[in-house]
Amino acid sequence: MVDGQPGCSEFVTLFSLRRLNGSHRMPPSATLAVDSPTAWRMLAAAFVVGFVVFGIVYSFGVFLSPIMSDLGTSRATTSSYYAVSSLVFYMLGPLTGHAGDRFGPRALAAVGALALGGGLVATAFVHDVRIGLLTYGLGVGVGAACAYIPTFAILGGWFDRHRTSALGIAVAGTGCGMLVVPPIAAVLIEQTGWREAMIVLGLGSGFLLSAAALTVAPPPASRAARTEASLGSAIRSGTFRTLYLSWVVGTMALFVPLVYLPAFAAEQGADAVSASWLISVVGGASIVGRLGIGYLQRFAGIVPLYKAAVLAMAASYVMWLALPGFWWGVVFAAVLGLAYGLRIALVAPVLIAFFGLKDLGALLGVFFTATGIAGLLGPFVAGLAVDATGGYDLAIQITIVMGALSFIAVLPLADPPPQPPAQRQTEGEAQ
Repeated sequence: MVDGQPGCSEFVTLFSLRRLNGSHRMPPSATLAVDSPTAWRMLAAAFVVGFVVFGIVYSFGVFLSPIMSDLGTSRATTSSYYAVSSLVFYMLGPLTGHAGDRFGPRALAAVGALALGGGLVATAFVHDVRIGLLTYGLGVGVGAACAYIPTFAILGGWFDRHRTSALGIAVAGTGCGMLVVPPIAAVLIEQTGWREAMIVLGLGSGFLLSAAALTVAPPPASRAARTEASLGSAIRSGTFRTLYLSWVVGTMALFVPLVYLPAFAAEQGADAVSASWLISVVGGASIVGRLGIGYLQRFAGIVPLYKAAVLAMAASYVMWLALPGFWWGVVFAAVLGLAYGLRIALVAPVLIAFFGLKDLGALLGVFFTATGIAGLLGPFVAGLAVDATGGYDLAIQITIVMGALSFIAVLPLADPPPQPPAQRQTEGEAQ
């Protein structure tokens, strides 16, 4: 253990703690308290869920061409699999987040394992694209919404002293999934075909999510202080609206390079393989940003760091416009990835700082509908600009404006007043 943070050896021991719960050396109340070894076990489960969910979601691009060729469908029609799954994922977030707050994360995560794993396996047997919209679009979308939001939200209550670091590690799981799962899917497709690859990913996803479902539990701090804001008052507040608007506009800007950066690099003369790696640079750098939050918070508060991340994302788009060329594109992708990773790692701590832990799952679910809106609008607006001009300059200029508006929106936010201490009851004490 270094500087109070768990190392690799500590993570290895997390899954054997049940044997110690009944021993005289470690009372149950100690293992079930915030920042306890059990809390780190919950973090490991949330990391796995993020890895699986976002690894599967972002691996669809690998399946696009094989499915098109097999089913004889157009690119637009086949890509609707991804559009439907993403829309269902983010729009169901408020419902699954609320259900997780009320009933606990375990049942929701189990439903997610069944829906996501079963949806992938069922898609492997589809020969009609309309059926695929149900098996993949609804299966992956419902599974992701049920598994991710409830298991991520409980970490706010399981941690206090290490909360920001824990949330940063959890969202690093999503970045790792984005990096690891698509190449695995590509190898499986090359070796066995897309249908067999879909079955393997479905079975593997179902197993990992089921294991996580058996692990997760409501936090001892789930009975939040009564002085914390209710869900309705939080959503109606000017602070929430400001953060939400900034997230919509800023994420619209983010989706532009995520969708168009490889094509832009190819137009600048890069080969197709090198151009595709730029997205991997964004993903890899984002992991560094997500994990680095635990270190950076020693030097600045949560809200100033969040503003800095939003500003850095906006500034990176200026670099994209002003410094064309492949290697400058690599630098741009790295800067954007670092800032993007820092912003996503900070969003939950910022919401907790302003609104507390009460109804956190539902609050996160409502907030992340902004991502669904941005995913629909950002690439569409940029695509219109590219089609109208025949180049990318106008699209990048629009991206710069959106990034700047995102920063301007959050600039007036002041640090929130200190939250009153939550009722940190252990399960044994609560009984």
